[in-house]
Amino acid sequence: MTRATAVRAVLAVAVLLASVFITLTMSPRLGLDLQGGTRIVLQARDTAAVEADRETTDRTLEVLRQRIDSLGVSEPTLTRSGEDRIIVELPDVQDPRQAAEVIGRTAQLTFHAVEGEGTDQPEEKTPAPESTTDPESTTEPAPDTDTDSDRLTLPDEQGRLLALGEPRLSGAGVEDATAAFDAQGGAGWTVSLEFRKGAGQDWKKLTGEAACHPAGDDRRRVAIVLDEKVISSPQVDPSVGCRAGLPSGATQITGSFSADEARDLALLIKGGALPVPVEIVEQRTVGPTLGAAAIDASAQAALIGAAATALFITVVYRLFGALAAVALGAYGLISYAALVALGVTLTLPGLAGFVLAIGMAVDANVLVFERAREECADRPTRSLRSALTTGFRKAWSAVADSNATTLIAAGLLFFLGSGPVKGFGVTLAIGVVASMFSALVIARALTEIAANSRFVSDYRGVNGIARPGAVRTWLVRKDPQLFRKSARWLVVSAALVVVAVAGIVVRGVDLGVEFTGGRLVEYSTSRPVDVETARDSIAAAGFGDAEVTTAGDGDLSVRTGKLDNDGEHALRAALAEEGGETTKVRDELIGPSLGDELRRNALIALGVAVAVQLAYLAVRFRWTFAVASVVAMVHDVILVVGAFAWLGRPVDGIFLAALLTVIGYSVNDSVVVFDRVRELWGANRRTPLDTIARRAVLQTVPRTVNTGMGALFILAALAVLGGDSLADFALALLIGIVVGTWSSVFTAVPGALALERSAKAPPPPAPGKGKGTPRGKARAARRDPLDNGARV
Repeated sequence: MTRATAVRAVLAVAVLLASVFITLTMSPRLGLDLQGGTRIVLQARDTAAVEADRETTDRTLEVLRQRIDSLGVSEPTLTRSGEDRIIVELPDVQDPRQAAEVIGRTAQLTFHAVEGEGTDQPEEKTPAPESTTDPESTTEPAPDTDTDSDRLTLPDEQGRLLALGEPRLSGAGVEDATAAFDAQGGAGWTVSLEFRKGAGQDWKKLTGEAACHPAGDDRRRVAIVLDEKVISSPQVDPSVGCRAGLPSGATQITGSFSADEARDLALLIKGGALPVPVEIVEQRTVGPTLGAAAIDASAQAALIGAAATALFITVVYRLFGALAAVALGAYGLISYAALVALGVTLTLPGLAGFVLAIGMAVDANVLVFERAREECADRPTRSLRSALTTGFRKAWSAVADSNATTLIAAGLLFFLGSGPVKGFGVTLAIGVVASMFSALVIARALTEIAANSRFVSDYRGVNGIARPGAVRTWLVRKDPQLFRKSARWLVVSAALVVVAVAGIVVRGVDLGVEFTGGRLVEYSTSRPVDVETARDSIAAAGFGDAEVTTAGDGDLSVRTGKLDNDGEHALRAALAEEGGETTKVRDELIGPSLGDELRRNALIALGVAVAVQLAYLAVRFRWTFAVASVVAMVHDVILVVGAFAWLGRPVDGIFLAALLTVIGYSVNDSVVVFDRVRELWGANRRTPLDTIARRAVLQTVPRTVNTGMGALFILAALAVLGGDSLADFALALLIGIVVGTWSSVFTAVPGALALERSAKAPPPPAPGKGKGTPRGKARAARRDPLDNGARV
């Protein structure tokens, strides 16, 4: 065992032990789409006096935290997103009406003097049942009160109009408001107020002025207003003297409150002073059974797909394939431990990304093993260890470039995605890094140790790389002239694009509620209900424009435009009349402004993906190769979108995540082919480029097929077992992998050949003979790592 192999082995053991420790001692953070609950996104809005910037949004968040803490929700999470958005996550909350109502009351809380009855008041006059008390005050005659023609007029709790004066103090001055049951005084449930120092004096002055009016007079009341609605207008107790007022700590609001009413009033007074108003732009609710089912389905898909992938590479690469399968298991452990240790919230798309990365993790091993097979075929007498080492060295550039393009796609998902899609980007990026470690450290250490065994070296049928594979042998024997007339492949690709565009134009793209705005609710009923019956019941309840479809195993999916929480409750009740007990499985509400923003961001993400991939490839390769790769990538995107248009499948945020992954996969395949073209062309500068391209494609087809099979096993398992939540995601990637494999050979390569005919740049330098590289150093760079330089 060499020193380098020993270092890799020790590093692999250390990382695996740490991963086992983390896995056994820490639990993953599950997103609401996996554990069940409600997620609400709030948009802060500017007012005439205050701008909704980072500072005011942070203050608003703290006020909302107080409100939500009072709801008794277990472990709520509130975070600021960007400059002016707040994300509220409420685990286990399935009916968000109460939370949305409390959060939605977001205007400034203000306290007003009542200046009398408002105009156009109802004939029936009912005195207010509430009062404020202070036992140590007396009453004096009321002074004159000036009226303002522009005074605010609002109905009180009984519907009587009151004329209100200017705001005398705001909710920001409230130090505390508590609800308590006054058993001793017999007042029932009351709300006690405590003001901050300056606000306490304003409150005392306000109540002192109100106390100057006779008992029963509306002007003896104080109105507490939230969102232009009077939430309480108690009379100052007759025992309070004129201009004496109520001190801060001795103020109580009494009335015929129930326990819930008293608590809600205290909550609104204490947390009602938001610096800026907020609007609910997104609301998602996921039932606990749906999240548990998604976890079980993903786990089954991961196990089945990983087992199929491990079996496949073992059959193809024998012993070394089995060692790569061991490294694949280590990859799963390391990437899971990294997700847990970094505190990444695991969402449903993130879970799918974790499962998908298992299939993609074999790519680096396949590249190395195919390179090692080529070395053994070119020099049959060389040692197995030498061929393996050369395979790792020559595969490095393709491994680095292909993983870099995938990381670019993951970065775009994180920075330009929204909600759970960000989780997919994070898990995909962690998966890429972990897969490189498992392939270049763990798998390399295992295969190098095995290569040192005389038994493995002597019996070529055991190790799996000493003999060429069946696909490579067949291709070498047939030697198909793929690019003798390369333009015909471009015609076929153009025809496929025309068919896809026709689907987009004729059938249209079914944009999900995430991009159009509206509400999508999925219900499960205890009795089977067909779509027509459900549609008639919902229409009879006043929701004639709702779209009703089936979802999952007999569930119903209802999509509408604007629908508030009370409307959703009425809709569910209408379904319950036909289906019995009706349970909400999933609920998504997207405001129109957020829908426009998400749709715009999706287009920006695709545009940025094209530009960034083009820039990276132009730096790493010739510009002709870069342009051809990007054309193939755009070709793949159009075909996937067109396929979804023809199939009538929805295009939503999960589809966008799949599409960006397809972009990374497509460029990945093209990078491997062009990396080989660059190498062969540099070593054979006088050979025609179409011949070089044909050889490069034939040499890399085994890698493309074997890597694609690994991903296809995983995606097929997700498509079958993942249910509706992951079926469209898996379908988009299945289509993307197939068309990506096609385009990397029959679109990117013919396109590069067409561009090279008009290009004037010379062929690339031979490997190791780049500009400014001395010949001696080039020769040293090509020397076999096990070659000590001795010659006979």
